[in-house]
Amino acid sequence: MARDPSLSPPIGWPLLGVPDANGQWNWPSLERSVAEGLRKLLSVRPGELLMHADYGAGLQDFLHEPNTLAVRARIKARIEAAVARDELRVALDRVEVREDAADAAAVRVELHYRLRRSGEPQQLALAMNLGG
Repeated sequence: MARDPSLSPPIGWPLLGVPDANGQWNWPSLERSVAEGLRKLLSVRPGELLMHADYGAGLQDFLHEPNTLAVRARIKARIEAAVARDELRVALDRVEVREDAADAAAVRVELHYRLRRSGEPQQLALAMNLGG
């Protein structure tokens, strides 16, 4: 029986990918998977994921904090601890948390890391508005 093309594509359970029209699975590359994992790790608060009470860096906790050297040091320490604990696919080289020159309430966060499997250097950057 042919599938009706007007229907949305099926999804697997629990929300697994499905093969494309050629039967190939389109899994993300290691680089993309790690970058997405790091973004998730930084945005999740500890205790927010069911059965993973310690997972996450909880950077939202720094909203409404003043953009001071001490707060930026705490952000850096929180990121380093969360990555070391929860993202074992990377070796963290350094974390930089700098004041954004264009916005006094914002910081720029850069993670410099290497993939443990290949040793390939990678970088992830994000901007965060503290608003304090």
